[in-house]
Amino acid sequence: MSAIKVKAKLKGGVVSVKALAKHEMSTYNMAEKKTGDRENANFITHISATINGETVWDMSTSQFLSKNPIFKFDLKGIGASGDAIEMVAVDRKGNTLKGKGKIK
Repeated sequence: MSAIKVKAKLKGGVVSVKALAKHEMSTYNMAEKKTGDRENANFITHISATINGETVWDMSTSQFLSKNPIFKFDLKGIGASGDAIEMVAVDRKGNTLKGKGKIK
């Protein structure tokens, strides 16, 4: 099972992507309450999507996303039915989350 679930649908020339990243997303305040050290915070800092190896979506994030965040975005004129879409996220501690899907 992947750490990012990716679903993508093509309709009217627009690819609609919905992705669920399974991550705890602990903020600085949560880490300080739990461990006494703000540096133990761990949240997704960067996420990107590629279709057939080409980057089509790229985003930097912060601690203000919820636990197990859902990302939704549309791509116009990019991708076709059957193309592979891959998503990669990196958290504050350098861990990598990955997920794959096909455009339907």
